[in-house]
Amino acid sequence: MPTKKISIIALIMISVMIVISCNDVRRKPGRIYMPDMAYSRAYETYSVTAEQKEDLLKKQGAHYSNLPVPGTVRRGELFPFALMKDKEGDSTNYVASKLVKNPVTNLAPDQMIEAERLFLVNCAICHGSKLDGNGPLYKGGDGPYPAKPATLVGDAKYEAMPEGQMFYSVTYGKNKMGSYASQLDSRQRWMVIDYIKSKQAKPKPAVAGADSTAKK
Repeated sequence: MPTKKISIIALIMISVMIVISCNDVRRKPGRIYMPDMAYSRAYETYSVTAEQKEDLLKKQGAHYSNLPVPGTVRRGELFPFALMKDKEGDSTNYVASKLVKNPVTNLAPDQMIEAERLFLVNCAICHGSKLDGNGPLYKGGDGPYPAKPATLVGDAKYEAMPEGQMFYSVTYGKNKMGSYASQLDSRQRWMVIDYIKSKQAKPKPAVAGADSTAKK
């Protein structure tokens, strides 16, 4: 048989073998140098139930809580709050927050307008646009919320509340008020607090009929 024909036959046979081998479904992977990197055990937040944690993760020696490491600061966070939320029945950090000062003060006029907008959007539904605790949810007792929210202007207790304690309450929630950390970033929360303090600092209106002249 001529050499040319042998070469053609061999080429055809090799081509057939390649096609057959490529057509075969591979059931098992080959050797993997670093399997943890090839097959990550990372999970999306909130995608794993408590039962799956027990069955799928702990049996593999993986401990996954769905929560960031304590003390983690979010990327781009300008004013991280060092105090963590108190455990049930404890108030240590809430009391300590009195000493935290507002890093966002002396807002420019346009910034104060934005702070007012943030308050009206997020807070006025409870505390009222006049900060008198008479928002749409309370509505003088006729609204769906039975208890009157805090009177931010006109109540000595809240007018004397330190900025840091306000921030703690807005960040973690306090009593019936929930956390607003998901709605407002840290800078926006401090801006709202500065807006509240600016309203609290306004002079009270003079009592009608009072003699404003000093006695001689």
